[in-house]
Amino acid sequence: MTQRERQDASSAAPRPWTRGRRLMLRLPIFVMLLGMLVYVSNATTVPWDNEPTGRTIASLAADTSVTFANPDHVTLHGIGDYDVAQHETAVTATRPSTGETQRIHVLIREPKTSSGNGTALRDLPAVVFMHGAGHGGTPDDSFGDIATDMASAGFVTAVIDKPIWSTNDVTRDYPASAAAYDQVIDYLRNLSNVDGTKVGIYATSESTWISTYLLERDRDVAFQVLLSPMVYSPRQSLGFLAAQDFTLVGASDGYQSIVRRVFNADTSLLGLTNLDLDGMPGKSAYSIPTFVAYGSKDVMTAQVDGTETIFDLARRTGNADVTVRAYPIANHVMRLGSDEEDGTPFADDYARDVVAWAAGTVAGLTQTSERVAGDSLYQSIAVPDDLGARRGLTVYGLALHISMIALLLIWLTTTIVAAAATIRVRLHGRRNALGFTNGFGGAMLTLTLTTLATMLLFAAGLGQVIMGVVRLAWGSAPDADPGIMRWSWPVIQIVCTLVVWAWSGVFARLIEVAAVRGILQWPPRSGSIRAVVSGREPVLASTRLGRVLFWITAVAMVHILLFFAFWGLFVY
Repeated sequence: MTQRERQDASSAAPRPWTRGRRLMLRLPIFVMLLGMLVYVSNATTVPWDNEPTGRTIASLAADTSVTFANPDHVTLHGIGDYDVAQHETAVTATRPSTGETQRIHVLIREPKTSSGNGTALRDLPAVVFMHGAGHGGTPDDSFGDIATDMASAGFVTAVIDKPIWSTNDVTRDYPASAAAYDQVIDYLRNLSNVDGTKVGIYATSESTWISTYLLERDRDVAFQVLLSPMVYSPRQSLGFLAAQDFTLVGASDGYQSIVRRVFNADTSLLGLTNLDLDGMPGKSAYSIPTFVAYGSKDVMTAQVDGTETIFDLARRTGNADVTVRAYPIANHVMRLGSDEEDGTPFADDYARDVVAWAAGTVAGLTQTSERVAGDSLYQSIAVPDDLGARRGLTVYGLALHISMIALLLIWLTTTIVAAAATIRVRLHGRRNALGFTNGFGGAMLTLTLTTLATMLLFAAGLGQVIMGVVRLAWGSAPDADPGIMRWSWPVIQIVCTLVVWAWSGVFARLIEVAAVRGILQWPPRSGSIRAVVSGREPVLASTRLGRVLFWITAVAMVHILLFFAFWGLFVY
């Protein structure tokens, strides 16, 4: 080549970009990436009205005792008046929707005379106990103390295996469970020492959903004791529980927004229909004498809205016999202390009040004590009654999470292959197995580690929130210092924004190098594309494995950013 040809080639070659030109390219890329993520975060945001907050119902009396007018001096037995005998039996419960059967053990406790004269007790009231949430529940580990107390006061009590068949906590068949409990109610009605018109139920927590179906199918249930009733549909009740508890444990508002997205999911797409039960609550749910018990440490139920709803629905059916008692220091199952500890006692006077109310009610007496008594009822936020299944949000969320997991698995496989190739090449004395050029290898590694570390921080923060909520539900007090659940959300937001800025720099650098190579001009510089493909003048890397690893990593990490956007981390 002559001197003149070399000068012409030199003048025709693209000059290196200035810092200002790089910034002018990087800024719009950053704005577009960030704008996309902000749009996703705002598009998946679910409005939620927590107002009114801090609501209370003042009790009409501090004394929780239940008393009745008794002009005829009817004998009302109390705890300990009778010795208690017990025996076991079993029934076979069939799940109507599938035909499955479950052999259910029933533990019967009943009063017996201590006089030894052989006189049998007749026309006794009875009660069937209904299990709360959880997969297990047997007569041997459930309701032992309260069932014995009621039996010692003249009631025949029945505690059974929880009807579960092949269901689990999220696929529970509530109508079938109601039929199983009703089967045991009929069993008690047919006992020679039971008055069939005086058989009631004792339902706690989750089983108060089942009791609505039970009272629809059996209008002859005499009374009901509802311990921490859920009142609203599972979607509303659990949404309230999570939102309130996230606040109580001190979680950042960002983590609280996760609740809104979760409880607006259309779970029917996954075959899970229990979030929106039909007919909640049933027309007959509060049409019979009802005793409602709440604990002041219960963070799982909407006590104010629930009480108002129960009274309203009872009035609609003409039932004025509703009694509410609130016990200080008691938790969701009316125990003192943490529910995770075995053997914790009931709140003071709770068992006495239940027995007194049930005895007076089955005797047909008129209550003279206040209908609402004990501790004042408190509710931090309103029940989110506007929750509903959002199919579009659910479909997008499922598609995003499935594709992210698939991409991370592909990325992990490719990374392992690349690592093996690097080790093999270095064993032969060479250093650059993947052939990254222009600093793309180091940038990719840094951004990958930063993104994954941010994801771990997100998981750690959310995990601490969940554990705090679980401990709160068990009856423990929230930690004085919320810790990572408070500060991690804004930190993740800052890091995510910086990661987006860094990726914009990588993509801008990619465009710059491609432009210098002559690929982006029109027509492309002669031989430029062939030189890039062959690896003689690489833009990213001189090896195909290096280029594949870069693009798989970029797509996977951007999907993680979309994951963050879905859960609201780009709502500033």
